[in-house]
Amino acid sequence: MNGGRYRSKIGPATSVAPLNWHTLGPGKLATSEWAEAGLELPNLEAIREYRLGRVREKLIEFDYAGIVLFDPLNVRYATSSTNMQVWITHNASRYAFIGADGHVVLFEFSHADYLSDPFPLIDEIRPVTDWYYFAAGNTSEAKAKRWADEIGELVRLHGDGNTRLAADRLNPEGAHHLTELGITIHSGEEVMELARVIKHPEEIKAMRCAIAATETAMKVMHDHLVPGVTEQELWSHLHAESIKRGGEWIETRLLSSGPRTNPWYQECSSRVIEAGDLVGFDTDLIGSYGMCADLSRTWLCGAERPTSEQQEVYDLALAQIEDGIGMVKPGVTFKELTFDGCIPDGEIYRHYTSHFHGVGLCDEYPAIYFPEDWGSAGYDGVVEAGMVLCVESYVGRKDGGHGVKLEEQVLVTATGHELLSSYPLELVKK
Repeated sequence: MNGGRYRSKIGPATSVAPLNWHTLGPGKLATSEWAEAGLELPNLEAIREYRLGRVREKLIEFDYAGIVLFDPLNVRYATSSTNMQVWITHNASRYAFIGADGHVVLFEFSHADYLSDPFPLIDEIRPVTDWYYFAAGNTSEAKAKRWADEIGELVRLHGDGNTRLAADRLNPEGAHHLTELGITIHSGEEVMELARVIKHPEEIKAMRCAIAATETAMKVMHDHLVPGVTEQELWSHLHAESIKRGGEWIETRLLSSGPRTNPWYQECSSRVIEAGDLVGFDTDLIGSYGMCADLSRTWLCGAERPTSEQQEVYDLALAQIEDGIGMVKPGVTFKELTFDGCIPDGEIYRHYTSHFHGVGLCDEYPAIYFPEDWGSAGYDGVVEAGMVLCVESYVGRKDGGHGVKLEEQVLVTATGHELLSSYPLELVKK
């Protein structure tokens, strides 16, 4: 797994890149639907330049020589290049170095360097040094030292004497060998979460497209919600319709029905959905252009009206969502969002893990919890224009019965907020 070639990308390209996802885009089906809906396609070059600029800005702010990125979402953010993202999350076979001076080195998976030819902001493509145990076995220690030597040389070349290096993920042996070289290791997660939190207007265009594609997929799923369908069959429509429109992958399997809706987090199963069941789901998907569409709905299957208990928990969840959206504006603090919201009585009802969270390429900073979590998990901060927040609610009685999951995606504007998601919040389909 240590193949590939070392080459500079400065100057004219030496080969013609093959047609791939990056050059072909999401396809005619998606773009024609977006055009019909009046959506603009994003300027990807503007997004790439903005994102790399944000990373550099934070490196300079924290006085770091550079950053090493292993998280594939961070690599994508900084370089725009992506390759087997889910596989790379558990196999550290692709990483990047970003210098505070803006120099970008992508260490690419075996023989796949050509994938990044379309990206002029990548200055060098080098072969990866695989030092994680699956790839290196009992040579992992020696390869970790080789890896550290190469990263150390990049710090010397691009740090102007600064030996403070950020890293988002780093196994102990790699950190040890960098420390032996006189390099100090600092939090790259902080750098990247703060860089990613403010979205460029072109990123918002990409997100609008991803949400529109996801909501089209949700409608297909909604149309297939009939008594006798299994949870997995229903869930498959969301995935298939998303992929047709340039979607990439789904992070969770959160769809449940009937008694499995309470408590929440029971994953999609082979259970047959019955008439009168509530069906709740959370899309949790990485959609078109790699943007996350994180939406939740709960629907009634095959009945004209819900029971009084079903309507009760739905109304409480909906009130929490509407109240939460109304609080979103620039200048409001995380603490205010934590304590000032309309939260159903915790002695009677279960609620969700978080009330608000950031979203971009995936779920992102910040995570805003509930009042009882403030002492153990909560932290403060200020909402700014350009952030995108998901507003969440889950309500299910602690003594049993159905549960309801709802979630909306909201852009923070200069004067307040804009709701980006638009699929109807209706328990009964009209």
